Amino acid sequence: MRIFKTVSRYVFAACFVAAGILHFVNPEFYLKIMPPYIPLHLEMVYLSGVAEILLGAMLMFSDVQRLAAWGLILLLIAVFPANIYAYQHQDLLPAPPLLHLLRLPLQGVLILWAYWYTRPDRPRSVQSVSAEPQPG
Repeated sequence: MRIFKTVSRYVFAACFVAAGILHFVNPEFYLKIMPPYIPLHLEMVYLSGVAEILLGAMLMFSDVQRLAAWGLILLLIAVFPANIYAYQHQDLLPAPPLLHLLRLPLQGVLILWAYWYTRPDRPRSVQSVSAEPQPG
């Protein structure tokens, strides 16, 4: 399980780094779903992109993975209003209504995925480490 958690952490981190880069490559996409009550739209798109890149990169290092995971959880919560706004204004992005709806619970899945990396790995029990039978 430990190797699976490590590999999935790198995949998760790479996805956030890639998504963060997209904030700079295609900011228009993110600007479309910015709720009007949020100020400084372009600056917020860039700020969230920087946060995704930094937190994703930090997640790759085990000594700061827990901090990065908590940061990603906070970031996912912070950008959730944009997902709600995109669902409420489905004409902003060319996607089927079901896809807009599925983005909302997906945010919860991503939060749970990030939460997994806030938890320390379980140490192996003494019995599974030792090959010799235990006296009983």
